[in-house]
Amino acid sequence: MKVLHLDINHPLLLEQFTHLGFENHEDYTATKEEIEKKIHLYDGVIIRSRFTLDQQFFDKATNLKFIGRLGAGLENIDAEYAKQKNVFLASAPEGNRNAVGEHTLGMLLSLMNKMTKANREVKKGKWDREGNRGVELDGKTVGIIGYGNMGKAFAQKLKGFNVEIICYDIVGGVGDDSARQVGIMEFQQRSDIVSLHVPQTELTTGMVNSKFINAFHKPFWLINTARGKCVVTKDLVTGLKSEKILGAGLDVLEYEKKSFENMFAQKPKAFKYLRKAKNVLLTPHVAGWTIESKEKLAQTIVDKIKARFC
Repeated sequence: MKVLHLDINHPLLLEQFTHLGFENHEDYTATKEEIEKKIHLYDGVIIRSRFTLDQQFFDKATNLKFIGRLGAGLENIDAEYAKQKNVFLASAPEGNRNAVGEHTLGMLLSLMNKMTKANREVKKGKWDREGNRGVELDGKTVGIIGYGNMGKAFAQKLKGFNVEIICYDIVGGVGDDSARQVGIMEFQQRSDIVSLHVPQTELTTGMVNSKFINAFHKPFWLINTARGKCVVTKDLVTGLKSEKILGAGLDVLEYEKKSFENMFAQKPKAFKYLRKAKNVLLTPHVAGWTIESKEKLAQTIVDKIKARFC
């Protein structure tokens, strides 16, 4: 089979596909339109987030048998149309779930203990102990929204802490020994910390808005290592200003484009606030972006393609 690689990934993908007898072609610079002119020549495509694979793409990919998506989310692929075209779609949430779990925990601890603020001050010669007094995780209720690969990985990381873990998911019966599944009303009543681990869908886009935030009975900490468009930034800022939200750790932002270019060319007021706020921790969409996860993501895709076609 001929496979077109549209993004640079771990070299084991090329190596193991070659070993399986696949013919690898690499094109990391052509436009979507240029790719569509030759996609009919290929049996497989490997992609991260370079561009959207829509109905037009699939209509031109007349010989396509599989797509390997190096990541968890499928928002840049028309998965339903791919299914109609009998194209096997392999994503790799198993490959970076541990990295996401670790990053989420790291963000939470850093945020609650003001580590970024304290580090910045000490390096500038300011020694303010009282102004950097932290808050302990011990005894808190951690609420996880979306209890799939990523949510479960985060719950696993919390096992050494004396916390209650609850989860909310539109799919029933996903709770386990690490987290008790609850309805949204109990979730909003009990949570001290809210961590998002949902895909970007019609249901989750804009889900964290003023109505959602104000329904919580207690002020809470918010962590988002899922998708930026799940949080309405201006409503988040309102929540931070009113102290309904105690602090936010954001690895993803509403303003991201699919390929994450030109992030700082956009200057909405809400984004400016986040960049200056002392109780907001920002990272550049790297929660699942570790040295180990790069290899795991690639290996997961190889294993799934191999199991299906070899």
